[in-house]
Amino acid sequence: MPRSPALAVTEPDDPQVRAVVQRYLRAFEAADVPELVRLLAEDAVLEMPPVPLWYRGSGDYGRFMERVFDLRGTGWAMRALTANGQPALAAYAPQSGGGHRAHTLQVLTVTAGLVARNVVFADPRVFDVFGLPREIPPGEFRPGR
Repeated sequence: MPRSPALAVTEPDDPQVRAVVQRYLRAFEAADVPELVRLLAEDAVLEMPPVPLWYRGSGDYGRFMERVFDLRGTGWAMRALTANGQPALAAYAPQSGGGHRAHTLQVLTVTAGLVARNVVFADPRVFDVFGLPREIPPGEFRPGR
């Protein structure tokens, strides 16, 4: 049975949305692709403007995330925020010498308890717009926030 989200977008302060975003955050930090896929609508979309990258479907989304984690490793740092009225996550990639470096800002659309869309911005200048640091020094990251 397809897991297709309802048409109405739930407000980001909705407890169910916050719970989904927190589960997604923890799964991303752990590079847990099976858990990320469980949190996706079957027809979830991942896009990365202005890069011509666009995936539709939880399977393709999951395969893309496997590649990201294979290339960048595990132990990511995430920060939850709101962007344009929607839940968002700032993703920091682990660095070989310790600490984390700004990687992407992800704006999520959560409907019917699942992530239906993730619009990913890879330009590190977007972190400046949100007043976020571009680097997290070793020892300063606290998982799950």
